[in-house]
Amino acid sequence: MSFVVADLTGDRTEQYRQLAAQAEALVAGETDRIANAANLAALVFHALPDVNWVGFYFYDGRELVVGPFQGKPACVRIALGKGVCGTAAQTRTTQLVPDVHAFEGHIACDADTRSEIVVPLVRDDALIGVFDLDSPRPGRFDEVDRAGLESIAEIFLTAN
Repeated sequence: MSFVVADLTGDRTEQYRQLAAQAEALVAGETDRIANAANLAALVFHALPDVNWVGFYFYDGRELVVGPFQGKPACVRIALGKGVCGTAAQTRTTQLVPDVHAFEGHIACDADTRSEIVVPLVRDDALIGVFDLDSPRPGRFDEVDRAGLESIAEIFLTAN
């Protein structure tokens, strides 16, 4: 199988629509969550500008454990309620952080990261994990990113 990451065009909302279509095509027919997480992390990492880490953490019943990602090596385990990822997992709400240095308890896995967005992965009221993106640019993520990345997370959840 050969997959081409197509250039995104139009305004940012349209770009996320195109990215979601690529994500759906990428996971179509595949139910393995590790395979889908790996491919989606690569797709998003290569499609979006100004990101230095894109990946998944999976909930093992006690804590979040790093899954497939693109970027520098990451923290392996994160307790619920700790850092941006642990907060998203515990509250089950997307965390949009324009300045990670202002987020109390931020876990600095990569010193270059300045902003972050984390989407919780919840299916049938059960925590599956989180979808995490970091950027070296302060204020990189906004409400357009939130909506777009939540749609990518939903594609992941539906496929698995």
